[in-house]
Amino acid sequence: MTSQYHETMAAWRKNPEAFFGEVAKEIDWFTPWTKVFDPQAGVYGHWFTGGTCNMCYNALDRHVAGGRADQTALIYDSPVTSTKKHYTYREILDEVVALAAVLRAQGVEKGDRVIIYMPMVPEAGFAMLACARLGAIHSVVFGGFAAKELAARIDDAQPKVIVSASCGIETTRIVDYKPLLDQAIAFSSAKPPACIILQRPQKPCSLVEGRDIDYAQAVSNARAAGTKVDCVPVHAPDPLYILYTSGTTGKPKGVVHDTGGLMVMLKWTMWHEFGVKPGEVFFCSSDVGWIVGHHYIVYGPLLHGATSILYEGKPVGTPDAGAYWRVIAEHGAVGLFTAPTAFRAIKKEDPEGLLIKNYDLSKFRNLFLAGERGDPETIKWAENKLGVPVVDHWWQTESGSPISHNPVGLGMLPVKYGSPGVPMPGYDVKVVDDNCDPVEAGTLGNVVIRLPLPPGALPTLWQADGRFREAYLEEFPGYYKTADAGIIDDDGYIFIMSRTDDIINVAGHRLSTGAMEEVVAAHPNVAECAVIGIADPLKGQVPLGLVVLNSGVDRDASEVEREVVQLVRERIGAVAALKQVIVIKRLPKTRSGKILRATMQKLADQQEWTMPATIDDPLIMDEIGEAMSRHGLGEGAQAAKG
Repeated sequence: MTSQYHETMAAWRKNPEAFFGEVAKEIDWFTPWTKVFDPQAGVYGHWFTGGTCNMCYNALDRHVAGGRADQTALIYDSPVTSTKKHYTYREILDEVVALAAVLRAQGVEKGDRVIIYMPMVPEAGFAMLACARLGAIHSVVFGGFAAKELAARIDDAQPKVIVSASCGIETTRIVDYKPLLDQAIAFSSAKPPACIILQRPQKPCSLVEGRDIDYAQAVSNARAAGTKVDCVPVHAPDPLYILYTSGTTGKPKGVVHDTGGLMVMLKWTMWHEFGVKPGEVFFCSSDVGWIVGHHYIVYGPLLHGATSILYEGKPVGTPDAGAYWRVIAEHGAVGLFTAPTAFRAIKKEDPEGLLIKNYDLSKFRNLFLAGERGDPETIKWAENKLGVPVVDHWWQTESGSPISHNPVGLGMLPVKYGSPGVPMPGYDVKVVDDNCDPVEAGTLGNVVIRLPLPPGALPTLWQADGRFREAYLEEFPGYYKTADAGIIDDDGYIFIMSRTDDIINVAGHRLSTGAMEEVVAAHPNVAECAVIGIADPLKGQVPLGLVVLNSGVDRDASEVEREVVQLVRERIGAVAALKQVIVIKRLPKTRSGKILRATMQKLADQQEWTMPATIDDPLIMDEIGEAMSRHGLGEGAQAAKG
């Protein structure tokens, strides 16, 4: 089909308010807005001021009333517990109303905060929707976060209730959530009066008398009593939730997303960007604790009347590298949204893609990748093995929806490897130098977005307007700072090369680590890699390559290291100054799949470093320290990690 992208962008540019006012008709409003956008409200403006609405009503009630009551809304697929369960829209509404009654009985009202500290179980989504029904503000904290990290979020959000579970299930172990929760409450100055605890059969926990409430029993009692809980109207700019991201000062940043604008944008993206029709099945493999899980496991698919898969498992190891193909085939998913890290893990374990042939993927239409840079080699591998379009796109916790995409519903544009597509409506993306002056097409610079941000993007940080301005708006006046470095080419495609912190300065040359990683990843033996800048007394910084090899590669590591160095020299040139490559077992990553480059850089430079709270496996840092020591790097840093 001919793409409608350019005419859609032209309509938005001509009249942004008229464009989003029309898009907003896809949402049911209790009272209509008086202004589509009010530039005088909030820090930089508010969307749909005067309008009242409710997220839970739009995600559940209107579908039950409108003919989707018996359609499957959510499929829970948990290979780690050998559990599968389907929930219809009517069944979820019943669960959510009962849980909302339990929350209301604990005094939760409009504007109150509720922290949700849960594993990948349906009840996590039900809790989000129950909060939205009451007009309460939820804050989902990634399950398994350390107690001090959870305590910091409790102190900032001041929740009236915490909803949690006895444990989480990993591939090889059970994570005790309840002791972490108890410890976090002990650490925090804010003491929530009630905790609602889901007892999982794999490891039940003891409850604190007078504070803890058994989730299943309380919900069952509310359902038996027939307690009715209507959706509470909230103003469109009212916060739906707070999602904390790590702050550079140590205090987490509470990213706020509003209610009305977010609904408008998410509903629009489901078809126009992801090409999913109401009634179809969408598989997002994120965790509900991250922004992608919020928006494309829970809210987006349900707003759209689609069926969402909530998967409690891994891309490999549950049981093998064919796990995603099994889920897609079994449930008839038309799209998969995952992180490039997941695909690199699959590619590493099954380089030839042999497991794909075991499954019927005839309904599968598109693979979507986001969360970190999608390297061309991984994208080409996925295209070749799956035979469907692989759509790289780019967004942030703060943006709430894709900033750039190759919009499936509007009609895809030609793919440019290494690019996460073109800007989406609402995003006026520019590349500027450090003085905020525009740079020429194809020139590396700071990626910024002209204000105002579109519906669904963060209006501020939780109770921290000043910090919001300082972190995002002051450095480039009139723009939102993405903190990403990249280029825009002559055709308007965006190339995100790295975080601005990952641009390294080699003898006065500003070099993108992302560009070097593209070349390193092209080596046939390399499964995944990271390039970091390390201190050099002569050149200021030089790049260091860290590579993980494909499973089954039986070669001397030093040979591969020499070949990678030569490959970068051939394709980028001597200016890249990549002279050292180290083969390692695993890369350190956050639980959402982001590579911890800054931590590795501090280790190599023998600087003090702290074990990141979000790291997937702390033992990896010891492995990397040993590998660096064999190459004369990082000695002394281990003792300073404190």
